[in-house]
Amino acid sequence: MIIWVFILTIFLSGCQTTAGNVGMLTSYPFNEVEPQWIRNGEPIKYNGELWYPVDGIECLQDSEVLPIGVYRGVQFFIDKIDVKPYNRLYTKFGRNKFRIFEKR
Repeated sequence: MIIWVFILTIFLSGCQTTAGNVGMLTSYPFNEVEPQWIRNGEPIKYNGELWYPVDGIECLQDSEVLPIGVYRGVQFFIDKIDVKPYNRLYTKFGRNKFRIFEKR
């Protein structure tokens, strides 16, 4: 009987969850419709420079980007492999859909 309790205890302890985000993918929230200021072609002001939206989009997974700021209520990102000075900024507007912003 004691052996069965011991085995059951070991089995059930392996089913416990751990604290944090272990094993879960990064996920950033987004609006289905981009804000009007982005659709109007208005820039993001970041690091003293203006970054303008372009017509192109990138299909990236959330795990491939890094959030670096919020502008006018919209979170913006860089590619995780990009280094300063950055080539592009991104805003998210759909699942795996990121609007590209570039300096002119």
